[in-house]
Amino acid sequence: MGMQSGAHIVWDWNGTLFHDNDAIIGATNAAFAELGLEPITLERYRALYCVPVPKFYERLMGRLPTDTEWRLMDDAFHRHYTVHRTRCGLTEGAVELLTGWTSAGHSQSILSMYGHEELVPLVRGFGIEAHFIRVDGRTGPSGGSKAEHMVRHLGALAEAVDPARTVVIGDAADDALAARYAGARAVLYTGGSHSRASLQDAGVPVVDTLQEAVAEAQRLAAAA
Repeated sequence: MGMQSGAHIVWDWNGTLFHDNDAIIGATNAAFAELGLEPITLERYRALYCVPVPKFYERLMGRLPTDTEWRLMDDAFHRHYTVHRTRCGLTEGAVELLTGWTSAGHSQSILSMYGHEELVPLVRGFGIEAHFIRVDGRTGPSGGSKAEHMVRHLGALAEAVDPARTVVIGDAADDALAARYAGARAVLYTGGSHSRASLQDAGVPVVDTLQEAVAEAQRLAAAA
């Protein structure tokens, strides 16, 4: 397959295509309870959340967690998240947007920092896997930046996708950083893990709906 002339979207999963805010805050507070920390509201979470994730805990605790504390927090979060996520679904309008992008002859993929072995069956279970030319979840330790993962993801798509016409759609400032690192563009969506105020510091377009995100991605790709 030769390089496509059309635009390509790299979708984030958690907080973007998958509307899991309730699972995120539920798992976070369940993990906090195990560790004797006070619960946190979704608003405070979205204002403070950052990567690498230990820095987020530093903002909450006033100090960086020890390696042992971090492993306990991370294990507890993922254990509780697996339970809470079952009540969550795709973001409103996501299926129609994915279908429309495919029908227009463009390509799309998923790159998530959620574990690969958990991500793939979840995407498949929603019946949307056929829209993506590649689905990559995190391999290796959790809690870090997406930048190197993005380089590998786009490298694996090298024959099909032009990074200059690729737009990353995500809900975290780290998505914009990863896109820039890999030579792509980015659009950030306010419906996930970050507040609008924190996203606006990333220096890329910030939108409130996935429909706006896709329209902006089309514009950015066309201008490349």
